[in-house]
Amino acid sequence: MNFRAVGTIYHFELARAWRTLLQSLVSPVISTSLYFVVFGAAIGSRIQEVEGVSYGAFIVPGLIMLMLLTQSVSNASFGIFFPKFTGTIYEVLSAPVSYLEIVLGYVGAAATKSLILGLIILVTASFFVPLRIDHPFWMLLFLVLTALTFSLLGFIIGIWAEGFEKLQLVPLLIITPLTFLGGSFYSIDMLPPVWQTVTLFNPVVYLVSGFRWSFYGISDVSVGASLLMILVFLGLCLALVGWIFKTGYNIKP
Repeated sequence: MNFRAVGTIYHFELARAWRTLLQSLVSPVISTSLYFVVFGAAIGSRIQEVEGVSYGAFIVPGLIMLMLLTQSVSNASFGIFFPKFTGTIYEVLSAPVSYLEIVLGYVGAAATKSLILGLIILVTASFFVPLRIDHPFWMLLFLVLTALTFSLLGFIIGIWAEGFEKLQLVPLLIITPLTFLGGSFYSIDMLPPVWQTVTLFNPVVYLVSGFRWSFYGISDVSVGASLLMILVFLGLCLALVGWIFKTGYNIKP
């Protein structure tokens, strides 16, 4: 393992986040604050509590998960797409760097940026609502696994995309809607029975539910199912990344 090569890619990608600080960190924090203002004021006045937790506090895990999913995908997809777009990816591929080291560098940097953002949003949320974290270890575990998994997904999207339009296709048309419909701002127990069953086919439900359990000890599905879902998705992403480098799909001339 060439740790110097991994570190070079990793630090270069992190440095890019600091160069675009307004877009990378400030903008998501402002967006989260607006969610609190809109949902907390408009809906929070009508829904006092959800399963014994104030509505403002209830939506915090969902907001963090929303930002974590979208930012992990966006950071990783742009990180690998831009070198491919400019042609510098071939310099990386021709260097004495293994595919594993390339993935560790790009995905590790994207996951790190998403984790930092998630923690910043958590601190920001504490200024709006009283928070408690019943299971801090599991909270961090869900954060790390989710950031890593969706950074891998973003890496795959960045290789698959042939233009900036495709780069935004999955985050805007798939990830964001699934997160909004995955119990980020409500408990699925509030839905009619038929829609509760339909919602269980949304994989994001399991991520949000498990993450919310780590805060308040309440969940829509079992914690074991939530953990299994994220591990299965992680395994699928790893397998797909392995196939991409084995076949050279969309990265070799």
